[in-house]
Amino acid sequence: MTRTNTKLVTRRIVDAAMTVLLLCLIAYQVTGEFLHEWIGIGMTVLVITHQILNRRWYKTLFKGKYNPYRILTAAVNVLLLLSFAITAFSGMSMSGHAVPFLYGMAPVSFARRMHLSMSHWSFVLMGLHLGLHIPAMAAGLKGKTWLRRTLTAAFAAAAGVGLWLFLKSGILNYLFFRVPFAFLDYEKTGVLVFLENLLMLVFFAMLGTVMAVLLQKRGRKGQRA
Repeated sequence: MTRTNTKLVTRRIVDAAMTVLLLCLIAYQVTGEFLHEWIGIGMTVLVITHQILNRRWYKTLFKGKYNPYRILTAAVNVLLLLSFAITAFSGMSMSGHAVPFLYGMAPVSFARRMHLSMSHWSFVLMGLHLGLHIPAMAAGLKGKTWLRRTLTAAFAAAAGVGLWLFLKSGILNYLFFRVPFAFLDYEKTGVLVFLENLLMLVFFAMLGTVMAVLLQKRGRKGQRA
């Protein structure tokens, strides 16, 4: 395996690990407070690792021309990093287990609201981030029309269910600071909690994929004109 391929595989592993940990963090009623905090620390380490692995992207941020797809990708990446950073800071400000010595860095009432909102913005933006990269990952399926159509149909069906779950979940209230606390169903099984969160993430990944495909097509048409 070449050095380039090794880096690519490492990035994919880190992305996958971040996705799994994000699903665990959103499933607070399953993990409980103690594990939630330590998973949050693990997520923070992975986010920092991800930035180091992708440091070349930052070097090119202000170079070259920006088409609509590149603008969207850059905006999602920067907003995702900011939401992760605010989520980590606000979470550590309320920590009672993982980093209790950081408790009170910000007023707890403020930190609680920020943590609730920014953690769910991280969830939404992570889905979009993943979706923006799916067209490139699916490029290897050229020539396998039946497989592409089957995967697209399954992806769309899962995204449809995810949209329905998102609309009924109350997450919109968390995103826009409408409520100070999360209303969680502790009677729901852990498997169902993870499944529902995964389906909602799939919806945002599907949204990101559609946006990527449309903007890339627009960019290609602009080049021909």
